[in-house]
Formats: sequence, C-alpha cells, structure tokens
Amino acid sequence: MIVPRYWAEGRVQRREGRRQLTVRRFGWSDASSEEAQAMADARAQEAFDRAWAGERLPPREWKVPYNGADGVPIREEILSTLGAAVVTRNSYGAACLNTPDVLFADLDFADFDPMRNAQVPGCAVAAACAGGAFAIAHQLHWSFLQSVGTGLALFCAIGVVLAFIAKAMRRVMGTPASKARQRVQSFVEGHPDWSFRLYETPAGYRLLATHRLFDPTSDEVAQAFAALGVDSTYAAMCRRQACFRARLTAKPWRIGVKAHMRPRPGIWPVAPERMAVREAWIAEYEKASAGFAACKFVESLGMPRIDPRVRAVQDLHDRLSQAGTDRPLA
Repeated sequence: MIVPRYWAEGRVQRREGRRQLTVRRFGWSDASSEEAQAMADARAQEAFDRAWAGERLPPREWKVPYNGADGVPIREEILSTLGAAVVTRNSYGAACLNTPDVLFADLDFADFDPMRNAQVPGCAVAAACAGGAFAIAHQLHWSFLQSVGTGLALFCAIGVVLAFIAKAMRRVMGTPASKARQRVQSFVEGHPDWSFRLYETPAGYRLLATHRLFDPTSDEVAQAFAALGVDSTYAAMCRRQACFRARLTAKPWRIGVKAHMRPRPGIWPVAPERMAVREAWIAEYEKASAGFAACKFVESLGMPRIDPRVRAVQDLHDRLSQAGTDRPLA
C-alpha cells in the first residue's frame, strides 16, 4: 500500500524530422516534492525510451480516483495516520480508512438479489408487449390516443405481474440481506478459527476480520472474498492497491449535499489557488455529515479473538464511522 504525500509530473519530448513524441509520467514521494519530481522525470524518460523504440505505450497518465488507478498509488489527501493505516479523503469528499493488513470486506445486497438479472429482460418483455398492443390497436384503426392508452395499460399490467413474481421469488429464495447473511454464516462455520465484526452499511454489510492480519494480494484473501460474495470491484482494488479500505463518512448525495466537491474533479493534489474552494466545500460537507454514520455495528461472529494490532484500527474505524451510534446510515 502506497499513499504518497507528494506528487509531480515529468515530461520528455523529442522531435526528429516529422516525428515528434511527448511522454508524461507521474512521480510520488513521502519525503519531498523534489524526490517526487525526480521519480517523475525518471519514469517519463524510461517510458519515452520504450515508446521511441516502437513499444505502444500511452503518452501520459491521467489523474484518476482510487477505483480507476492501475499501476499508480492512491492519489488522495492524507487526513491522518495510525501506524501503517492511513485516513484519506476520496474523490467525492468522504473520509476513507486504508490499511495494508487489516481485512475489511464489503458485501452489497444488490449482488445477492435473485431477481437482479431478471429486471432488465422483464422490462424489455413488458415494453415489447406494450409495443405489440399499440401496433395491433393501430391496425384496428383505433385512434392514436386509444392505441397509446392500450399500450401503456398493458405495460403497467405486465409490470405489476412481474413485481408480484419478483416478490414471491424473494419470499421463497430469501431477501438479499438474508442471503448475504447466510453466506457470511456459512463462511464462519467453515472457518472456525476466523473472527469477524459485522456492520450494516446503507447498501449491505461490512466485515472486519479481527483475529489476525492479512496480505490483500494473497490467494487466501481472494478465495475468502469469493466465498463471501464480496463486491468484485472492491476485491480487485484491494489486490491492485495492496490495501483494504473502508469508507468512514457519509456519501455527500445521501445527506443533501448536492454540489460536487470543488474544484472538479476532486483528485489530489489541488492547485494552491483552488484550495480555498475545496476547503469551503469540505466545511459544508463535514457539518452535514456529522449527523450520520457510515456503518452500524451488528454483532461479532466466530471465535471471539482480537489481535492487538487489529484492535487499534478497529477502534479508529468505529470512532470515525460512528458505528456504535444510532445515527442514520448514509
């Protein structure tokens, strides 16, 4: 896991006859901006040499948020640190906990919805039937309004039927929440030496493994994530960035903060002349988010054991996410 304090961009350009090539690359450092610039220049030169020799490489790297980065460290403002754990502000303004060895896992209820993959085909069927009804009515020389009304009525009727079927199937097969909980319980039963803290989030569950530390790039973690049904994007980013991650504060759009973080995009670092705009947005966001929790502690599962190295991160997570309060989730 790398979350640098300093960033820079290097640029190498060359022109020979009609051929011109410009390559840009980022550099980073925890020590100084000069060290970041030296790294950027070296990476730019290395990429330029390869590209000039004929290798197909992108001419530049773009500032991208955490979940879009590939081969570049986490590019976020550092808010605080606790040992190897780092709290950062993400591209939409929320605080996030990043840790190289304390396992957090997110389970989205949407991934456990048995009707999720049937919704789009169902709507397509309803729309096709409605279109067919409109065409038939038109062939019968009904008025345009009568034809449209018939099509809309059939579309709504099919929608009601599909909703009833979906509700019945969820009753038989279980709700997304119950299916996610069953998956977690099955994993715990099959791994009696594991210990979890289970949290509720606005869209699912969060798990914190407390019994020991983990390597986020290991096959063991990949297999555990697959068995638990962890969100695939989160699982991929854990391996790519060699860290686990947990959001600690509310998503702005869930708490009435409609404006995007300024300046746009909110990717670190921000030019000094734009910091005042950013800080004004953050002040508004933090005032609004103070009344909400990012998750809520539900219960402990498995062997009741907490590694002392995990305890400190757990305490930080629970305090900043307000997991022990009754505040609404956002």
